[in-house]
Amino acid sequence: MALSAELKGCIQDGYRAFLAHRGLRPRAGQRRMIAEIAGFLAALEPDSPAPRVCAIEAGTGTGKTLAYLLAALPIAREQGRKLVIATGTVALQGQLVDRDIPDLLAATGWEYDFALAKGRGRYLCPLRLEQCEAQLGEGAAGRFLFEDELTFAPARGDAQRLAALAGAWRDGTWDGDRDHWPAALPEALWQALSIDGRRCGGRRCRLIASCPYYRGRAAIDAADAVVANHDLVMADLALGGGVVLPAPEQSLYVFDEAHRLGETAVAHFGAQCALEATGTWLQHLQTQAARQQTTLAAAAECAARAATVAATAAGAGGALPHALALFSALLPAGTARHRFAGGRVPEALRLLCGELAAGFGTLVAALEQYRQALEAGFDQAGFPLPRPELETAFQAASHWLGRAEDIARLWRGMAEPDAAGTPPLARWAVREDGGELRVLVVPVSAGQRLAELLWSRCGGAVLTSATLRSLGDFERLRLDTGMPAAGATLALPGGFDYARRALLVVPEDAADGGDPATHTTRLVAQLPHLREAEPGGCLVLFASRQQLEQVRAALPEALADDFLVQGELPVAEILARHRARIDGGARSTILGLASFAEGIDLPGDYCRHVIIAKLPFAVPDDPVQEARAEWVRAGGGNPFRTLALADASLRLAQACGRLLRSDSDQGRVTILDRRAVAKAYGRELLAALPPFGRTR
Repeated sequence: MALSAELKGCIQDGYRAFLAHRGLRPRAGQRRMIAEIAGFLAALEPDSPAPRVCAIEAGTGTGKTLAYLLAALPIAREQGRKLVIATGTVALQGQLVDRDIPDLLAATGWEYDFALAKGRGRYLCPLRLEQCEAQLGEGAAGRFLFEDELTFAPARGDAQRLAALAGAWRDGTWDGDRDHWPAALPEALWQALSIDGRRCGGRRCRLIASCPYYRGRAAIDAADAVVANHDLVMADLALGGGVVLPAPEQSLYVFDEAHRLGETAVAHFGAQCALEATGTWLQHLQTQAARQQTTLAAAAECAARAATVAATAAGAGGALPHALALFSALLPAGTARHRFAGGRVPEALRLLCGELAAGFGTLVAALEQYRQALEAGFDQAGFPLPRPELETAFQAASHWLGRAEDIARLWRGMAEPDAAGTPPLARWAVREDGGELRVLVVPVSAGQRLAELLWSRCGGAVLTSATLRSLGDFERLRLDTGMPAAGATLALPGGFDYARRALLVVPEDAADGGDPATHTTRLVAQLPHLREAEPGGCLVLFASRQQLEQVRAALPEALADDFLVQGELPVAEILARHRARIDGGARSTILGLASFAEGIDLPGDYCRHVIIAKLPFAVPDDPVQEARAEWVRAGGGNPFRTLALADASLRLAQACGRLLRSDSDQGRVTILDRRAVAKAYGRELLAALPPFGRTR
């Protein structure tokens, strides 16, 4: 359907009201973005074969958050769908919920309910709290579970922390959200108090009425808009969609910071297995299942299923010792990693992987039947097992099932050839520092999975970010996300006057970043002077931790206290000290890595100079990148241009984007890598940046 006059008027009135409320003038790029999103979403027909996803790059200063909220909220309501806004960072999630959406509603008078969506792992499980307290008091809870997995093994101070959490939860001063607890919590303690979807009893749980996760779910069900993150959307899709979040068919999506989406999706569709740890786990599983058979003797069906699990666990890993020997032969002393070139696994090893896939597949089936028998006990009147023991056994069985499924998926990925026409799997083995041998499979692109699970099912989706293009086009985004070739794309310029307010400099004496030793020596000599080229704060971005540490160690001792170094302090503390120094009239310089090249907001004098040590090419020996390069080459493409150069283009744009954060900002970007001007690809990278003023 076309955008109706009524909807168009609603959106225009909302925009005018917001500008008046904030005393702002309309921005051309923002108006264009509102119109494009509204037109795209309104035109999608339920059964139309037209692509249901578009991409809009909106340069810094466009005001993209307001644009997509104004356009998408009324259209989602008109279509009877929920708006799911997925961000790449927790910081932006909080900004949307705490500031951006409330500001819009206050300015426009619109009435929309919105909810913040989080995974179960961010919430207290009241049942696990009860079990941990019982274990502390009686040593009873968790007796079915493994020492290293689900039991509560309190460290020093955990008993006091648990008492404080329990007291605040029960008197209502804490809502069970980990992010709302005022103090830091040890990860091991929180893992004992939270639960995943497998172990959760859901509607059968006797404490569901007080469960903070299900309170959050109720808010999501009632909301017009849901603010999630990429990880949560991918986790929901991996479960089939509609489990944690609204189903794709019922939703319109906006993926903010969408340049992160492909990487996040890939991580959710891989699998791994530590061989020796898996063998030990199977022995524990056999012992524990046999023990449960005895404990559950009064519940005949459950006891029989536990016996089947014990017997199946005994045989599931029969091929593990032989597989370990073959993998070890591929990793002789001094070799940390072996990647299977072209994804091809030697036939003898592939057959063993097939045996393991079959064995763990049988174990998965046995565990599913056991879990179902326990689950039925929740609904059975007069079930011959105390409820707390049934709950603990159910949690254990659910955890075992999840682990077995992950391992079975790994061995299937190793044993089965890649399907024709689909992105292949990267397959490799690593020997970790402790000597453990781990096998991994990861798809080189999540594009096909996203196309199947999301783009073909959703009501509509908009991908947006300040940096979606690489080398001036959207092809890398399409490769990573499976966005259809016919999907609409648009690049809007940022709202800042780059030519007048920002200078891009490549010094004449810059060293070649391809010569690490010379380049590092030159950096050490240049940094003390360059940081004084502009007043205010300076952000220095390195491509590797190794070079950052080398430069840090070689700087004059007199300057040691003048630098704030990523890794030496928490990020929040670095930013707080940096701002305090600038506010006090002093200089301050941050030395950071790639994570400081995006998501860090240092407006005004907090960042007047961004120094990029080296063109940000990825580490060339990453196994997924290597497999991805083989895939591109096999398709007749150029891996350097399609992958390495495209990624560097995106990272360089993100790094340069740290400079101008508001209309009044000014300063310079300095690139200390001669390749930026001496190599054709370097000049191409510079050409893809915003229109900075330029000088050598």
